[in-house]
Amino acid sequence: MDTVHIKHHGQTPTPTELLYGGVSSKRKLNQVLATAICGNDITSSCLYVAAIAAVYAGVLAPVVLVAVGLVLYLYKKIYTEVVEALPLNGGAYNCLLNCTSKFTASLAACMTILSYIATAVISAKTGIEYLHHLWPSIAVIKGTIIILAIFAVLTIIGITESAIVALGIFIFHISVLTIFCILGFTSFPSDFSIISANLKTLPSGNGLLVALFLGFSSALLGVSGFESSANFVEEQAQGVFRKTLRNMLVAVIIFNPLTSLISLNLLPLEEIIANKDHLLSHIAYQTGGGFFKDVVVADAVLVLSGAVLTSFVGVTGLVHRMALDQCFPRFLLKSNRRGTLHRIIITFFLLCSSILIITKGRLLSLAGVYTISFLGVMTLFGIGNILLKIRRKELKRTYRAGWMTVLIAISATSLGIIGNVIIDYRNFLFFLHYFIPTVLLVIIMYMRIPILRSLLHAANYAMTKILVWRTIIIDEMFSLTNQRVMLFARGGRLDRLHKALAYVMKNETSRRVLLVHLYRSESENQETEIKEALKALNQIFPELEVELVVRQGAFSPGTIDQLSKEFQIPKNNIFIGAPEEKHPFSVQDLGGVRIIF
Repeated sequence: MDTVHIKHHGQTPTPTELLYGGVSSKRKLNQVLATAICGNDITSSCLYVAAIAAVYAGVLAPVVLVAVGLVLYLYKKIYTEVVEALPLNGGAYNCLLNCTSKFTASLAACMTILSYIATAVISAKTGIEYLHHLWPSIAVIKGTIIILAIFAVLTIIGITESAIVALGIFIFHISVLTIFCILGFTSFPSDFSIISANLKTLPSGNGLLVALFLGFSSALLGVSGFESSANFVEEQAQGVFRKTLRNMLVAVIIFNPLTSLISLNLLPLEEIIANKDHLLSHIAYQTGGGFFKDVVVADAVLVLSGAVLTSFVGVTGLVHRMALDQCFPRFLLKSNRRGTLHRIIITFFLLCSSILIITKGRLLSLAGVYTISFLGVMTLFGIGNILLKIRRKELKRTYRAGWMTVLIAISATSLGIIGNVIIDYRNFLFFLHYFIPTVLLVIIMYMRIPILRSLLHAANYAMTKILVWRTIIIDEMFSLTNQRVMLFARGGRLDRLHKALAYVMKNETSRRVLLVHLYRSESENQETEIKEALKALNQIFPELEVELVVRQGAFSPGTIDQLSKEFQIPKNNIFIGAPEEKHPFSVQDLGGVRIIF
């Protein structure tokens, strides 16, 4: 072994320990519980998407809803390939982080966070408005904050416990939708006179194409929430993620077109549009009477509240991962006695409540944020899949989405973004109002060293007599640059080592690199070649302090664990090349290491 001045620090917790408060054996979510968490969000679209599609597509609403289901089928393939190849929390952020730069990945994460904020606030407020319809004495704004607070507490209590609440809501919701469809079909006029009259409104020529395009774009709201499962995949048991995607797809492709078909067979198109804000409860009154209408309203309140829970769970997994990667302050990584990340949850609750109060409940702006954000996230996920295919060919996969699948899916959601901007250009303006400040926060975190250096110059100029300020800033800069990262080198190829060190210079604040070379036999030992390469690289990257460790052994999860503990470097600061098909382990087995080439 060739080791150069290794200094040991306090043991750094792993990502799993940070998430669970040091308990690595926390129970994982099974298929039913995981589906309930993300299923409440995506199936809540049944309450409004049939009416929205009818506003723009008219009698073609079931057609565009089936088309949206087909798009979701394509994205199921995309998400399966990416997340099972990189089974870590973060969704699109995790995908892009392992295929491109940290800053690019952070932009996708900002869209995801905005989508979660909009989902939580809109779902909570809409649920309270349904309740207000039954009991007018309920205050909408205060009630919305109470709903947000209740699910914040449930999330702090623990994901497994909150998932049980979500499961109860999900079972009730699917039961109500099933009864709704049965009563709807049995109430069809025997001569199908209403649907026949609606078919006479079918547009022709360019009007038909415009109706299909705008109807498809607006109906894409029906797949919001599909990205949620990828943001808490680490909390799911082995093999569960793929099943959650399947279950969400089945629910969307069955219930959304059916509710639209039922409405067109029971109501004239003009009546559907007039009752678009409460279409299902309006139909429920006709098919099942006042009692069933109250049941549908209660279901709407519960399932929309369940979508709030999905937002809390999803944003916690995403922000936790970003804080580990130093995109957000590490202050957010503090866990409580139950092992949950209460600071992230409380911060998200306060942010949602403040936005609700600032807008005074007028959520048109957040609706625009909602639409652009989640469609942007899905599109970026598809782009991330392409980058994974091109840049990480060696990465082991359990599934591969075809190129045509990826390209068609990206084109569909991109057209959806364009269509929603055409429907109301203010959607994009509202999106920018929230997106730009969020990105600025990430930029500030990303440029901490230049910012701290500027603060140092200002402190030296303006406060030369108050040396304590200067000392604090220097200490902070030193602590950031003195953190070590571990890099595994397969050999002494100068181009690969240059690419790896350039990545560290571009994406990390650390300027100390522990370069590890493992060899099975003396014939594979390239220590001399690596040292020669480092002499040249030292001239290219004089800012980096590179320490070489050469050991006999095989690369494996056990080796990662041993070296992480020995040199006290957390696994999220360990960088490797993409594992090849010949390796018997997956990326998840390596505990959160980062693939950089």
